[in-house]
Amino acid sequence: MTAKKADGTAGAADVNTSPFTYERLYSLDALRGFDMFWILGGEEIFHTLAKATGSPFWGSIANQFTHPDWNGFHLYDLIFPLFLFLAGVATPYSVGRELEKGASRPQLVLRVIKRAIILILLGLLVNNGLKTLKTIDEIRFASVLGRIGIAYMFANIIYLYANRKWQIAWFWFFIIGYWLLMKFTSAPGFPYGDLTMPGNFASYMDRLLLPGKLYLGIHDPEGLFSTIPAISTGLLGILAGTLLKTGHQHKGRKAFILAVAGVIFLVIAQIWNLDFPINKNLWTSSFVMQVGGLSLLLLALFYYVIDVLGYQKWAFFFKVIGMNSILIYISSKFINWNYATNGFFGWLGEWVGSPYNIVVMAICFIMVKWMFMYFLYRKKAFLKV
Repeated sequence: MTAKKADGTAGAADVNTSPFTYERLYSLDALRGFDMFWILGGEEIFHTLAKATGSPFWGSIANQFTHPDWNGFHLYDLIFPLFLFLAGVATPYSVGRELEKGASRPQLVLRVIKRAIILILLGLLVNNGLKTLKTIDEIRFASVLGRIGIAYMFANIIYLYANRKWQIAWFWFFIIGYWLLMKFTSAPGFPYGDLTMPGNFASYMDRLLLPGKLYLGIHDPEGLFSTIPAISTGLLGILAGTLLKTGHQHKGRKAFILAVAGVIFLVIAQIWNLDFPINKNLWTSSFVMQVGGLSLLLLALFYYVIDVLGYQKWAFFFKVIGMNSILIYISSKFINWNYATNGFFGWLGEWVGSPYNIVVMAICFIMVKWMFMYFLYRKKAFLKV
């Protein structure tokens, strides 16, 4: 992590730097912020509404902000892969821009590897904290940030050394290869193609390869082996970002292409689901297509509304979050947000009273975090990884 001024020049007094010094899409920051809004606490609004009202309607919506136990898909499953997809969308605007300015590929590969290592270390911090020393077998090494770092690294190396046709080829290679591996292998003692938690090949390989503990004992949803198809999620973002940055089509047509591709991906996902179930825990190939389709549709919508039609003001709330997404993700490790929310707005919850006080406090929880992000935004202080 480095310290620079907002204009990109070095500044010793600055804490952090603007995360990007290249031309950036307003819609990309807004969509990243929209994605992180649910991590910020947005999902809790629906959970508290369901609890306060006892309404089946709010209950069914709140259920979409949970993860299925194994197979299946809820909207909450989109948050993680959408973030990885958007990291890929940013690549042509960041790594690609540096390449255009004369940076060598080996230099950029080292930068990408450095970023991956930092994300892996931050993932270890989020998982395990720094309060006490732990033995190896007590540490969980797999993490959300670790998967983002590894998948981002491989996707960017492919971007640097392969043209668009080969990037597409690699996208399909990873998810078709993963499908075939999972279909014709299994853990010892289970039939080929077993996709249960104890019997699938990915979880078995993680039990063999990953040191420390797995999140679910015999399985980790951010395991090492199931990171293979996640590379395709990053590559899809890179392909989408390349279209937006360098495509010769009119901006409106670019949005249309993204939307059509999104629909096609969703159709393929439902067909593939019949043989290889949509499963976030295993990041199955059908899951890659499902979340890829939804990510393309969301990017098309945000890009069209914000960057084509020019309606930006409504998205400022999300942009503030999106400019510091990694920071807000790890912030709970050094800020007690519940304490801060109760300190500022506990009186409001008491005034509202039961049962809707929990809804009000959920909203206040988000606003306290957002005001912190806004303060950093105004100071031009951004966490750069």
